[in-house]
Amino acid sequence: MPYKYHLCLAVKGAACLISGQRNEKQEGAHMVNWYRLSALALAMMPATECLAATLPPGAHLAARQEIVRQIKDEPASLDPVQAVGLPEMQVIRDLFEGLTNQDSTGNIVPGVAERWQSNDNKTWIFTLRRDARWSDGKPVTAADFVYSWQRLVDPAQRSPFAWFAALGGIENAGAITRGEKPPSSLGVTAIDAWHLKVTLDHPVAYFPSLVANVCLFPVPRDVIRSAKNDWTQPGELVGNGAYQLQQRVVNEKIVLVRNKDYWDNTHTVLNKVTFVPINEESAATQRYRAGNIDITESFPKNMYRLLKKELPGQVYTPMQLGTYYYAFNTRKGPTADVRVRRALSWSIDRQVIADKVLGTGEKPAWGFTPVGTQGFHPQPLYIQQHTQQELNAQAKSLLASAGYGPGRPLHLTLLYNTAEVHQKIAIAIASMWKKNLGVDVTLQNQEWKTYLDSRNQGNFDVIRASWIADYNEPSTFLGLLTRGNSGNISGFSNPQYDALLARAARERTEAARNSDYNKAEQMIAEEVPIAPIYQYTNARLISPRVKGYPINNPEDVAYSREMWIEQPPEKSAR
Repeated sequence: MPYKYHLCLAVKGAACLISGQRNEKQEGAHMVNWYRLSALALAMMPATECLAATLPPGAHLAARQEIVRQIKDEPASLDPVQAVGLPEMQVIRDLFEGLTNQDSTGNIVPGVAERWQSNDNKTWIFTLRRDARWSDGKPVTAADFVYSWQRLVDPAQRSPFAWFAALGGIENAGAITRGEKPPSSLGVTAIDAWHLKVTLDHPVAYFPSLVANVCLFPVPRDVIRSAKNDWTQPGELVGNGAYQLQQRVVNEKIVLVRNKDYWDNTHTVLNKVTFVPINEESAATQRYRAGNIDITESFPKNMYRLLKKELPGQVYTPMQLGTYYYAFNTRKGPTADVRVRRALSWSIDRQVIADKVLGTGEKPAWGFTPVGTQGFHPQPLYIQQHTQQELNAQAKSLLASAGYGPGRPLHLTLLYNTAEVHQKIAIAIASMWKKNLGVDVTLQNQEWKTYLDSRNQGNFDVIRASWIADYNEPSTFLGLLTRGNSGNISGFSNPQYDALLARAARERTEAARNSDYNKAEQMIAEEVPIAPIYQYTNARLISPRVKGYPINNPEDVAYSREMWIEQPPEKSAR
């Protein structure tokens, strides 16, 4: 039978048909404005009416359906509630599946849930597929989601994404993570085996997009409860995704094979997926050119033009909903002084970083929320209204007022996780700080797990960080800086900021939310817990034999089950 890939445009079609509205200012006509979805539209989303796309006419599948994908670091964990970075999430998306998924352009489509409905955007009912199975053959039930979500917010788990449940408005999530209520009080219940009820503390029209996040994936309660060792190891891990874990060699490879019990296994093409952790872009590019990797996570920026010339049709750089930034330690050290933070941020020439240091289509990031984020229309910030020369002069005065100058230079340590691009950016910015402000910067790089430890313990003055959207809405970025959020690396704490984000979540109109979000951006610009530097492009190399990679997904969500290897056409004999 022909292979099919679920594109599931019922969500988009129902929304447009019933509400009759689209966000005309969004970048990319494919994005649905979730705030304008009526409850009626949301209730009319059966998975059985989703469109399916077969392989294009004339396509020839290769006999060997195996792929090798680079990830930038060894995953810290394969437990969905412990995932903190992209390396983990990319693997976990193949091993597990949530209530909803994303299609190739970022639209929300059915996952384990075949449909969902809400009359008020506050109480949601998800109907689960009856053929959804764990890799041990047992059914995936609503009780599995109840257990998994309660586990996420349980303080004993110390999940780096526990805050996400509160951000999504799940009833009592915030109180539970603070230890004020038991996990059993979370607003999620199993009506029966196939119906999950979620109660929010305020209406969230885009809630179906939130449950596509890795941290809300189900985990196997019986396996976890009975596991004597690490349940995420080969031979122990039981998932509900299209693949299962076959082998893991730390810092070398993670090998996945098809899960025969996956509900849509008959439409999965790739039989084997190997993830290889490589944090050096040049090394990954070299292995790609040797034919040992099919998809890279990036490539050396200085090789962009050469690669475009030598590898036509294999170099991709679409914009991505992600911001690269530096976080300042607001709790201790010299960066606890807002004048120092402003001076450092203002003296970064973002245009030079985007155009000269990178040069693959990146845009300067003046605010935290990327341009093109759905429902956000940014107002100009202070640094956008002044020349770099003016900003440098003001930064110098600010640093002097903080007590630093030629006789007492500021000394800082800039921490970043090991990668060539991070090193290049750090060298460039350290040079700017030295030239413009006389700051002495010590550069420090650490491997991913060590870097995470330093970050979590606050052992830094300035630290490299980034955020890729978990969903297409400003709160995925701005919520990161609220008090108690584990992603709040800087330790920033401002009750007015927190109240502003809480108010935005309860606003009924996009205009009101946009106003709140712009006020939040203004507060970030004034207090400078972070210095946004540039907006990401999804730069990578993709072998021409790989088909189905969702290069236009703004959040870079790429499920291996949607890809396949095509047999190249035979060259005609001469």
